Amino acid sequence: MNVLVLGAGMMGRAIAYDLSLFSGFEKIIIGDKDTQTRNSAKDFFKGTNVDVIPVNADKSNEVKNQFQKVDVVISALPYRFNFKLAKMAIQTKTHLVDLGGNNTIVENERSLFSKAKKSDVTIIPDSGLAPGLVSIITRDIVDHMDTVDSVKLRVGGLPRHPQPPLNYQIVFSPYGLINEYVEDAIILNHGKIIEKKSMTEVESLEFPKPFGTMEAFLTSGGCSTLPFTYKDMIKYLDYKTIRYPGHCEKIKTFLDLGFADETKMNFEGHAIAPRDVFASLLTKHVPTTGEDVVLLKVISRGTKNGKKRSREYLMIDYYDTKHNITAMMRTTGYPVAITAQMIENGTIQERGVFCPEEIIPPTPFFAELKKRDITLSISDRSV
Repeated sequence: MNVLVLGAGMMGRAIAYDLSLFSGFEKIIIGDKDTQTRNSAKDFFKGTNVDVIPVNADKSNEVKNQFQKVDVVISALPYRFNFKLAKMAIQTKTHLVDLGGNNTIVENERSLFSKAKKSDVTIIPDSGLAPGLVSIITRDIVDHMDTVDSVKLRVGGLPRHPQPPLNYQIVFSPYGLINEYVEDAIILNHGKIIEKKSMTEVESLEFPKPFGTMEAFLTSGGCSTLPFTYKDMIKYLDYKTIRYPGHCEKIKTFLDLGFADETKMNFEGHAIAPRDVFASLLTKHVPTTGEDVVLLKVISRGTKNGKKRSREYLMIDYYDTKHNITAMMRTTGYPVAITAQMIENGTIQERGVFCPEEIIPPTPFFAELKKRDITLSISDRSV
């Protein structure tokens, strides 16, 4: 089988790199329309079995031609492409895995279930970190508990050495970050799907040294389909982003002043959207490079064999200095690669459109993470 990764940015590189080490694909291709990005990727993949090619995702015929040459496509492109790619995957009978990132587009992809099944293809959106890894963890909780009272998902990508004033590092698109902070968060509360304002309900969260006390607050996107999938099985579920203490209050001040507004304003004869200015300022003044860390904590409560139980998951993943791969690349890209590998090796055989919690078996998935030195500690205890 052959695989194509669309997008040679940070996530695309992490995915292709992992596939080159662990998968059984005969041919691994990564494509991007930008010459500078491709040249950088060629340097990154020098000495590996990864081929770097030009592909313009805006040109449907060009993309379709590449789909027809491979068995699996992985989209590391902005989420706006994914619905179009899903329809193309059905036409060309090519399996597709993507990073998700937008609930509406994921829902549009899911509407293609019967067509995908008829074409004998598997399409899996939301296959990164959150959603993605946290979705599989949630399934693991449901599989292990008899009843589930609550699941609290907590994830954050952070600088290893924080710098004021925001103690943050841009580890993916600033527009994606702003969306997480601005769009409403989805909560599952006793059978009801509730929308709440992001950047609210700030809580303290404890991690081992050197991190200690961190803060977490509601943001959008991380739950994705989980509240709908488990509406009748989990009483309460929410997702919060982890940051160094004080970050939420500082960022919220900018949002309250309108820096995330998309309506253009007239400034000396130029129409400018405040969000564009804010994104540019973040990229200019907030670090975009340097060692990072990804923190994950999932806390669940429920019953097992008639007794109240707690099941907790902890992951702390660091920048790979030897291979120059960030912790966010590792924890987002590697799960996508593992998902594609499960299609390639037959672990996943069902056809249709599925989110990770519906189709990915947790135990072998966690075993694959361990092979990549991504340690997910799981603890069970009575409460």
